[in-house]
Amino acid sequence: MRFDNVLAEINGFGRFQLRTFLLLIIPRLTLPFNFLLNNFITFIPSHHCDIRSQNNGGVFRNLSLEERLNVNIPFEQDGSLSSCQMFAEPQYQLLSNSSNLTYIPTMPCQNGWIYDTTIFRSTLATEWDLVCDKKKMNRATATIFFVGVMLGSGIFGFLSDRFGRKKTLLLSYMASFIFGIATALSYNFLMFATMRFCTGLGLSGISISSFVLCLEWVEIRHRTTVAVLMSLDWSVGCVILPGVAYLINDWRFLTAAVISPLFPAMLCWWWLPESARWLMSNGKTDDAHFYLSRCATVNGREDVMADLKPEVLSTVILVEDENRKYSYLDLVKTPKMRRRALLSGIVWFGVAFAYYGISLNISGFGVNIYLTQFIYGVIEIPAKGFVFFTVDKIGRRWNQAGMLILTGLLIFSSVFIHADRGDLRTAVGALGKMFSEGSFTIVFLYTTELYPTVMRQNGLGYCSFMARVGVAVSPLIMLLEDVWVNLPSFVFSLVALGSGLSASLLPETYNVRLPETIEDVEQTTHYKHCKMYIKLCTF
Repeated sequence: MRFDNVLAEINGFGRFQLRTFLLLIIPRLTLPFNFLLNNFITFIPSHHCDIRSQNNGGVFRNLSLEERLNVNIPFEQDGSLSSCQMFAEPQYQLLSNSSNLTYIPTMPCQNGWIYDTTIFRSTLATEWDLVCDKKKMNRATATIFFVGVMLGSGIFGFLSDRFGRKKTLLLSYMASFIFGIATALSYNFLMFATMRFCTGLGLSGISISSFVLCLEWVEIRHRTTVAVLMSLDWSVGCVILPGVAYLINDWRFLTAAVISPLFPAMLCWWWLPESARWLMSNGKTDDAHFYLSRCATVNGREDVMADLKPEVLSTVILVEDENRKYSYLDLVKTPKMRRRALLSGIVWFGVAFAYYGISLNISGFGVNIYLTQFIYGVIEIPAKGFVFFTVDKIGRRWNQAGMLILTGLLIFSSVFIHADRGDLRTAVGALGKMFSEGSFTIVFLYTTELYPTVMRQNGLGYCSFMARVGVAVSPLIMLLEDVWVNLPSFVFSLVALGSGLSASLLPETYNVRLPETIEDVEQTTHYKHCKMYIKLCTF
């Protein structure tokens, strides 16, 4: 008898599982809100040098604002005012347009900038003048955040396997909420960067722990359904975020708003169950029996647990050493675990690398920032439906590999589409983004099924770390445009294709019982396919 047998008997897809899923929706919505927040709070509006303090002996008093700008600020080639330069001396001859346009000395803005507040009332750029020479600091905020997410993936993956999914989730909620509010209250850029880093670190715990906790309570045949439904949180969040940003156009209030759902999430945390699968893998059979009994009661299967005592439950998952503490080193100590870690790490790197690579290469739809973000979110929803109907037909392995290979081929084909065919390039790019999002949806489910319970969070934490490395490297690849304009596309396509081939070398997990221990992975006799749904024997 295995844990999946017990779960099937008490209904592994009943009201208890639905309640757990609903309790995790609110905190999971904060993930796309915060991961994509930089698109709005780092927005740089049009700006020019502030000339309000210049009076030049009262001469400016008789000039209109347009005339003052004309004599103080040079124009760019496209006819717009220069964003970072002003004339060293007022050029009154420009009022008559009669001067010969020889070299006129300019200098950087001396008294700050005037910003267009039509789209956003306040952003990081307008708050701390992160423009011109300081523009790189504004762009660095995304990297700082994702470095926090990257490190947090490793830290919270370890904590979740050591102390449990539920406790780790509470720590993630509290850390993310506290640091998120502190980010909104930051009084200088250094404080903002530090708090944003810590927020990313905390949110990574929500990302990996919530998914695993929910999936470990679901029986074999419904794992795909739950995994796809949970991934919809991201797409729904992508669709909602531009509306929230449109209504709240101040970066401080917007930052506080996107982290605020964690407050009700902390209140709902008390009703979340601990993973009975994790408890049993760690020898805590009494606690596991308590949660399984609660599940059976909510699902109307009380009679099942009446005959299943804790001492009988201890034989469901055979633990070699109840006192053994697992770490990331266990990923590479045994041959089959080492192979899975290597290949899954490559796959996660490629999935994230290609996803953000496509996002950087798509020139946009020619609409405002809010509608663009909305369209990007809507595009991802068909990908979820495609995955839902195919992942159980052709399996996890070939679906994962196929999505990545198609992503790579679409990126590669975009190189040969002429720049004048913007509509076709956009269509190919959007299709590539859809397949890329599909690969992201599958990889969470696939990885959860690949790693044993005692190492599941460590494995997912390691893989998430590799994904964040891909996110961090992806923007740097765009610098290769200076060498050859199409070189970034070739790099993105090659990595996607290589990751797809790596995915094809991993074992299939469709209709397979989740492995509980490392021994289950190494000993294939404990890891058998369930060709059909088995109604299990009585206890």
